[in-house]
Amino acid sequence: MIIATSIVLILASLLMVVLVLMHKGKGGGLSDMFGGGISSSLGGSSVVERNLDRLTIGVGVVWFASIAVLALLFKHKGVG
Repeated sequence: MIIATSIVLILASLLMVVLVLMHKGKGGGLSDMFGGGISSSLGGSSVVERNLDRLTIGVGVVWFASIAVLALLFKHKGVG
């Protein structure tokens, strides 16, 4: 059970990195705070971006859950 959960955690971690890198950058630094990014923020998010957000959140939940399950398994086993 520990090995299977560890594999899920590794896969979720790798997928999380890929998904986060696929996101479009939204900030441009200090110039956005003073109105420099107004034209770029006028375009709404597309369906693809919303689905990417949902997928990223879903993978994040799986990632967090696998960490919690591993912690419980190790605590039950007496390791740590």
